Amino acid sequence: MPAYTTPPGLEDIHALAEAALAKMPIRLAKHVANVAILVEDIADDETLADMGVDNPWELTGLYRGTPLSERGANDVRLMPDTVVLFREAILLEWIEEGESLEALVASVLVHEIAHHFGFSDADIERLEEELDL
Repeated sequence: MPAYTTPPGLEDIHALAEAALAKMPIRLAKHVANVAILVEDIADDETLADMGVDNPWELTGLYRGTPLSERGANDVRLMPDTVVLFREAILLEWIEEGESLEALVASVLVHEIAHHFGFSDADIERLEEELDL
């Protein structure tokens, strides 16, 4: 990991997410090829309201789309599925928890991608254990 002299930027977080995605098992990675990975500084007020979150620094990531487990054969999607990582919330957690930034970004990414698959919280926990996050 690079030694940062200033807070990692949007591009830095995106690069860490891409690196984590490249390490994902092929059985999962092949199903997320069409999921866009975006990085934003912080969740906007509308997103926070939709999620029922009061503090923007509590939301590190978000899956936007219809989980694979809820799709029908005739579903027409107007927008691509996306995973959004919120840089400032991730950086705050990184500072507070002291874990590596790579591991934290990977954990948030995997958690949000798991929502793409329609995984339950227990499924997500098992997946994170399997991936050693």
